[in-house]
Amino acid sequence: HWFAPNRRGKAAGLMVTGNGLAIMFTGLLIPQINHWMGAEGWRTSWLLFGLIAVGGAAICFVGLRNSPQALGLEPIGDQPEANPQISSRPAELIPERGIVIHLGSIYFLFGFTYVIYITFIVTTWVQERGIAETTAGTLWFWLGFLSLFSGPLFGTLSDHLGRKIGLVLVFALQGLSYVLVAAALPELFLYLSFGLFGLCAWSIPSIMAAAAGDYMGPQRAVAAFGAVTFFFGIGQIAGPAVAGVLAEASNSFVSSYWLAAALAALAILLTATLRKPVPVS
Repeated sequence: HWFAPNRRGKAAGLMVTGNGLAIMFTGLLIPQINHWMGAEGWRTSWLLFGLIAVGGAAICFVGLRNSPQALGLEPIGDQPEANPQISSRPAELIPERGIVIHLGSIYFLFGFTYVIYITFIVTTWVQERGIAETTAGTLWFWLGFLSLFSGPLFGTLSDHLGRKIGLVLVFALQGLSYVLVAAALPELFLYLSFGLFGLCAWSIPSIMAAAAGDYMGPQRAVAAFGAVTFFFGIGQIAGPAVAGVLAEASNSFVSSYWLAAALAALAILLTATLRKPVPVS
C-alpha cells in the first residue's frame, strides 16, 4: 500500500537494516551485561529483550496505518498503469497457492541455511579455527555493520533487475560464503566468507517482501508474505537442529556448512523456475 512496485525492494531493504543494528547492539551490550551481572546476566538480557519488544509493539499500535490514504497521502513511487484485462480477472484464476508454495520453499531454504551460519559461525571461529573470543566478538559487531547495507543494496537491485535475479545473486554469494568456511582454506578466506555473508545477510527477506507484493498485489501482499514466512520459520527451526546433529556426529560444523551450501544451490535452481509476476491490481 505504501510503496509502488518499483520501490518495494528498496523499502523492504531499509526495513531489515534493523536486523544489523540489533546485531551491533547485542554485540556491544550483552557482553557488558554479563560482565556487570555475572550469573544473572542472561536473565537481565532476556528481560531487556522483552521490554524492547513490548515497546516496539506499542509504537506499532500507535503509529502504523494500513495505507497512506488513511493519512491523506499517496504511495511512494510510480504507479503502473492499470490493465483492465488483468484487473477484471476473477481472483480464483490467479494461481496464488502455487506461487506461495514456490516462494515459501525458497524462503524455507534461506531460513534453513542462513541460521546455520549465524548461529554457529562464532563457535566455529573460536573452537575450530582458534580465533580469540575478543576477535570473534569484534567480527560479530562488524558483521552487523556490513549487514546494514544488505537489504537496501539488493532490494534496490531487485527493483531494477527483477526479483528472480536478485534472489539468485544473493543465494550465490551466501552459498560461496558457506563453502569458504567449510573448505580447508587459510584464515584469510574466513574473513572473506564473513564479508560476503555480511553484505547480503538480510537481502532475501527484503526481496521476498517485495515479491509478495509483485505476485499477489497490495491487497493480498501481507497475507502472502505471512504465508511464506511460515515456511521461513520452519527452516529456522530445522536448520540448527540438523546442523547440531551433524556436528555431534562429526565433531565439526564442516558438514553443516557444506549442507548449507548445497541447499543454497538448490534455492538458486528453484528461483530460476519462478515465472514472471503478472500485475495484480
